[in-house]
Amino acid sequence: MAEHYYSKKPQTESKPKSWSSTLRGELYHFVTDTGVFSKSEVDFGSRILIDTFVMPVTDGPVLDVGCGYGPIGLSIAKNEINRTIHMVDINERAVQLAHKNAEGNGIQNVRIYESDGLSGVTETDFAAILTNPPIRAGKQTIFSFYSDAYSKLSVGGEFWVVIQKKQGAQSTFSRLEEIFGQVEVVEKVKGYWIIKSVKIKEY
Repeated sequence: MAEHYYSKKPQTESKPKSWSSTLRGELYHFVTDTGVFSKSEVDFGSRILIDTFVMPVTDGPVLDVGCGYGPIGLSIAKNEINRTIHMVDINERAVQLAHKNAEGNGIQNVRIYESDGLSGVTETDFAAILTNPPIRAGKQTIFSFYSDAYSKLSVGGEFWVVIQKKQGAQSTFSRLEEIFGQVEVVEKVKGYWIIKSVKIKEY
């Protein structure tokens, strides 16, 4: 079986590299490695999600699902110092890098840990959950993110996802409509959709 960035234990030889990127007007220094998603730059989808996301007024922590080496969660944490940002990934190497990048950028209001999707997330009542989902993991895996996110959000909490039109944006839209009852395309850029759903009530 071919190894993917959503493998739990990457077997490829570790070859760390360092580079910098500006997100939301702040300069970040990242350490990345083989076996993680978009190791050479902050990918376009994540960058659009970072730029488009607006923190909801709902109180509570934020969750970044599939955080990789950390650009989404860390950029939010630096902007929202009074909130705790949870960052999870199935990939052990990615989680280690996210810890290293939080420390290297002086960001302390984060909790970074391993989780297969949201299965390892015990906290509930999140104000927002964001994901740039691992498309190659398949629709069933991605859709489980959506339903699990609903159960972890507080009422009024928001779920944000970035996905390319050609990789299933329309089916994601339809599935989120089924789960949340409503859905909104907040932004479209170069074939990428930023989709937001709000949890209106508990079922």
